[in-house]
Amino acid sequence: MNDNWFIPQLTQDGSYTFFSEEFRETFHSSFGAKQEAEVRYVKPCQLARLARQKSKIRLLDICYGLGYNSAAALETIWSVNSQCRVELIALELNADVPRQASEQKLLERSPVIAELLRELSDKTFIGNDVLTAKLLLGDARQTIQIIVNQSWQADAVFLDPFSPPKCPQLWTVEFIALVTCCLAPTGKLATYSSSAAVRTALTMAGLNLGSVTGAGRKSPGTVAAFEYKKLPPLTPKEREHLQTRAAIPYRDPTLQASFEQIVLNRRQEQKNSSLEPASAWRKRWVK
Repeated sequence: MNDNWFIPQLTQDGSYTFFSEEFRETFHSSFGAKQEAEVRYVKPCQLARLARQKSKIRLLDICYGLGYNSAAALETIWSVNSQCRVELIALELNADVPRQASEQKLLERSPVIAELLRELSDKTFIGNDVLTAKLLLGDARQTIQIIVNQSWQADAVFLDPFSPPKCPQLWTVEFIALVTCCLAPTGKLATYSSSAAVRTALTMAGLNLGSVTGAGRKSPGTVAAFEYKKLPPLTPKEREHLQTRAAIPYRDPTLQASFEQIVLNRRQEQKNSSLEPASAWRKRWVK
């Protein structure tokens, strides 16, 4: 593995991220890892409100990475209700990523939470009075099936892989269908992505969509839920995007396909589609 993977990169809000040589992307936007965790995940899932209402909250953090999303979630929940019990399941491909984040003290904003997540990265399990946490390592397409088979469901799901063009394996119709099985009936799923392909996969899984702005990205994020009430609506531009070829989703029926095969199959489906090209949609909205 290239040593550049674990060189911290400063973001605009003062927090740090890593750069992935494999995916040629940073783990977070340049605007800020901390801000992105709060604006794209914690707030859309309304964790502060849940902490006021519930004595136990379940979280599913997909592509746990450096641990910012889980750290922000725990900080928010316990700042509102210090006795709220949290069950956290985190999926991560590479154990070295959270371990290095802990060793380089990137989550030190809250020392107590930083220590808990350090223990999680070392032992892959925590159990105490207020937190039960599991770190499941490996391809998320397989580890998600463990959770589905346990009929465990989360109040909030954080879907945070690398971008769809770089990591389509974790944005497919089939994978998102499994993720949705792990979402409680009243729960919310949040992701930074506004990809039309991703949003199509979410709707195919039975979820309603909302748009999330902020955190410095040019495009909005997405919040999804079985219940449509109180979701921030998509704009007319976003709704039209879902009627273009860009909305043709990624597919992986075996949950074992390679990056190349998933991308090739989608390109072929787009080529054969009668839907409007995304380029025409884009030109219309530039005017």
